[in-house]
Amino acid sequence: MNNYRDIILAPVITEKTAYAESEGKYAFKVALDANKTQVKQAVEKIFNVKVKKVNIVNSHPKKKRVGRYTGMTNKYKKAIVTLAEGNTISFD
Repeated sequence: MNNYRDIILAPVITEKTAYAESEGKYAFKVALDANKTQVKQAVEKIFNVKVKKVNIVNSHPKKKRVGRYTGMTNKYKKAIVTLAEGNTISFD
């Protein structure tokens, strides 16, 4: 991957992740071929913080229907990043 912004696609902002932010954990949608080391380097460079730990979860597609049409949602990879003490990320 050429750019760090190609690895971190978007923050995941839900009620569950908002609660985890108080513990220093942040969730991001990341590229499907990204690994933990690449995610750690990208978060450290983009947000200027120190990353303590990275966990990655693959989200599989789910079946959805709209009327008589069936389809699947998109699959994506989610990274939960734990920051070192005293570091925070602001999405404002």
